[in-house]
Amino acid sequence: MRLITAASAAVLISLALAGCGGADVTTNPLAETANETAPTATISGTPATTTTVGSNYSFTPTASDSDGGKLTYSISNAPTWATFNTATGALSGTPKAGDTGTTFSIVISVADGVAHASLPAFSLTVTAAAGSTTPTSGTATLSWVAPTQNSDGSTITDLAGYRIYYGNSTSSMNQTIQVANASATGYVINSLASGIWYFTVTSYTTDGAESAPSAVATKTIS
Repeated sequence: MRLITAASAAVLISLALAGCGGADVTTNPLAETANETAPTATISGTPATTTTVGSNYSFTPTASDSDGGKLTYSISNAPTWATFNTATGALSGTPKAGDTGTTFSIVISVADGVAHASLPAFSLTVTAAAGSTTPTSGTATLSWVAPTQNSDGSTITDLAGYRIYYGNSTSSMNQTIQVANASATGYVINSLASGIWYFTVTSYTTDGAESAPSAVATKTIS
């Protein structure tokens, strides 16, 4: 079976967490001519960047098209717990306890076949619900370097994403987060209980080949 190289040379941990809101963005892929103005598409809206376990999350952007064309929406790096409506651009879902953490670089776009526009990339963080009986105060940020070669030395052309494995011992890293975004270089895990946590990252391709795990990183949550 074809293997790919390790997902990262090292996994770095910090306390950094960032998110950003949306803004109006307009793109015009065709230049104006002397007799005609190219069609344009616009999309706007400010998605919430935090939600809690058990709470319904919903965001729907507003979009328009200058020539009245049919609009179709798309998304890159959608949270695994959410669904996306390509007809309305609505992103919605209710995260569960295992979904705590941050999804980076979410981009919602709209197009009519000619013109297109996208909202700025944003992050969406899921935190534990208030009143949780489990102490969940810790946060760990993992970062990695994307692999570029398969184990046979050939260039990776079908990288699909990453899997994070973590737990309270090196022999029991049985919690998994899938980051379905080949361009991602980090992920924030929130709501970690007190204790020592161990983390490793693998990368995987579109045909299911998975790399060997990265070096194990640790973080102590007090």
